[in-house]
Amino acid sequence: MLDAALNRAMEAARVLEDIARFVADDRSLARSFKESRHTLSTVAEELGVSTRHWHRDTEHDVGTALEGTREGSRDSMTALVDANASRLQEALRSVEECAKLDRRACVAVVERLRYDAYTHGSALHIRVGAGGARQWRVCGLLTRTACTLPWRDTLASVLEAGADAIQVREKDAPTSELVAHVREVVEIARPFRASIVVNDRLDVALAAGADGVHLGRDDMSLRDARRCARRDLVIGATAHTEAEAEAALGEGADYIGVGPMFESATKPGLARGGPRWFAEFLGRFPRAAHLAIGGITPDNVGELVAAGCRGVAVSSCVLTSREPGSVVRRLREAFA
Repeated sequence: MLDAALNRAMEAARVLEDIARFVADDRSLARSFKESRHTLSTVAEELGVSTRHWHRDTEHDVGTALEGTREGSRDSMTALVDANASRLQEALRSVEECAKLDRRACVAVVERLRYDAYTHGSALHIRVGAGGARQWRVCGLLTRTACTLPWRDTLASVLEAGADAIQVREKDAPTSELVAHVREVVEIARPFRASIVVNDRLDVALAAGADGVHLGRDDMSLRDARRCARRDLVIGATAHTEAEAEAALGEGADYIGVGPMFESATKPGLARGGPRWFAEFLGRFPRAAHLAIGGITPDNVGELVAAGCRGVAVSSCVLTSREPGSVVRRLREAFA
């Protein structure tokens, strides 16, 4: 019994460690599952089952032919995480109960491992479940008062030119007006299959049928937003440092706005990071969906592309132009 339970626990911990390492790029979680495996090896020694291999009789084990109806497939990576997290927790319970028979001191150790499995399994579920955003090439930030042309003309022009995401950024609009505005933007963008993201306002994004919300540091927390939106919305966050990016991804952000890259009229006073900061971000989080942001224009976007950038968010260079579609085309050409 102990042999089977210890094997299940260590196998599940190994699968979760590999997912944390190779899929989530999460050093902390990978280390946690690895330490759990090593602790279980110590527990096995204390329980006196180091010679358990000698007593195995797989051929006559009545449990080897028992298999759950869903055991042969997994619907997603999060389902794989959940299945192995449950396996780890259940196996640890079996080890813990067996250890109680002899009142072993390791009971408390196994109990702690079981609670750690709940915590770390939940964290890995959130970490792997993030990344629901597709990797956009050009996201246009839309503020009506900043447009040189009528805002509907600007929007139509950038969509026709290939912008695959629009972030509605209206800081001072009343809620009812903003909901109506976002609904109109969604309707205009629908034929182009562009994603619509609302800046700051989770409630508006949900009410208006937008695809996502972008949250700042002073907005609702990412964890609370994910609880409210579940998987109905893509959730983005801005990061100015590697620590901020790691925290945002750990709390469930689907994509990261990496900035500021260059001097920006939208965010004056922030230190510029430029291609060097972007290269650091990409080196640490190579598979994370992202949008470089801050003062990006067709003239400097090549520096970011050379650093490995796969998508940008732009505002002034598009909104103030009398040919916003031309600006978007030039940005897309840089990626081509």
